Amino acid sequence: MMALAWVLARALSSRFEAWMRGLEGRPKWQLRLLIVLRRRLALTLFVALIWLAVGVFAAIYQFPSRRYLLELFATIASAWLGIRIAAQVVRNRLLRQALVWGLSIWVLLYFLDLTAATATFLDSIAVQFGSFRLSVLSVLKALVLTAGLLTLARLLTLGAAGRIKGNADISPSMQELLVKVLRIGLYGAAFFIGLKAVGFDLTGLAVLSGAIGVGLGFGLQKVVSNLVSGIIILLDKSVKPGDVISLGDTFGWINTLGARYVSVVTRDGKEYLIPNEDLITGQVVNWSHTNDLVRLDLKFGTSYHDDPHAVRAIAIAAASGASRVLADPAPVCHIVNFGDSSVDYLLRFWIRDPSAGLTNIRGAVYLALWDAFKAHGVSIPFPQREVRFLPPSAGDRAGTAAAD
Repeated sequence: MMALAWVLARALSSRFEAWMRGLEGRPKWQLRLLIVLRRRLALTLFVALIWLAVGVFAAIYQFPSRRYLLELFATIASAWLGIRIAAQVVRNRLLRQALVWGLSIWVLLYFLDLTAATATFLDSIAVQFGSFRLSVLSVLKALVLTAGLLTLARLLTLGAAGRIKGNADISPSMQELLVKVLRIGLYGAAFFIGLKAVGFDLTGLAVLSGAIGVGLGFGLQKVVSNLVSGIIILLDKSVKPGDVISLGDTFGWINTLGARYVSVVTRDGKEYLIPNEDLITGQVVNWSHTNDLVRLDLKFGTSYHDDPHAVRAIAIAAASGASRVLADPAPVCHIVNFGDSSVDYLLRFWIRDPSAGLTNIRGAVYLALWDAFKAHGVSIPFPQREVRFLPPSAGDRAGTAAAD
């Protein structure tokens, strides 16, 4: 039967992989589970075949003794497959090893019928704190229960986060706030249920949490300030994921809103982790807070010989032909100064995608101006200096000779 499972796995492996590659839009946990099954395809087929054989023997023979060994092997193979699948779900390497060893030991004790004796032995190893008794068995039960609840809380959070972020009626900042509140609530509930499973009196945490809170309030003042600032940012919707902001010398768009910091990605690929407190107390330029329209100004100068009316029309036409420049509002050009060597102009235009960059669109418009001015014979003057060396006069020569 093992040989048959191996042959079927070799035959179906390529087809199963091709079917997996054709899947689109599936959740990550489903794809991860299919990958685990693909790697354990032979074992999966063996479990299916051996349970099929158990069913056939049960239909033919009425005595359980005839199929005892098959049921034993089927149960062991199913347990091993379940352990491997459960281990692949855990990403942390240390937790994965602990899960594999724990489940393997439990399966071994179960088949040797030693679970009751082992539970009695672990329960005998205990310490007493007044009326509270803490045993190794209760600690293990609490750890297993807490781990299961945390895993369930994580799966529920991921599923709810996908639904919340897929709802277009909820603003991005409110989506982040709902996801964080849901995550904290589920994880906190899992932790306290695990404590309750040990038999720990949760009312005793009131005094302890008060004392710890006073100490943490002084030691973690900045951390708490950033946490509160993060909640305020999510509530007042001053910034949200996707906004383009400027904070000091940092210019980029917000990638994520964390509990302690805001991730800002710049055009050169750098990711800045800015504390939430800086966004609350400092001056932040949000280029897309109320709307995504951004006005850009370019300054240039032309010769006094060029007609300013024609220069303005040429500049507006050049800016309008550049990509990303909006036709409404239309670009405008004004004379702002009569300089020493040029007539100075200010060209204004609007864009709607500041996240695509500002320097590149400025450069594109400057290049369009250069080409347009070359085509229409408009000159761009620059300051020129003329230095003359004058020969000394007769009086200067006489004075120099007398000094010598």
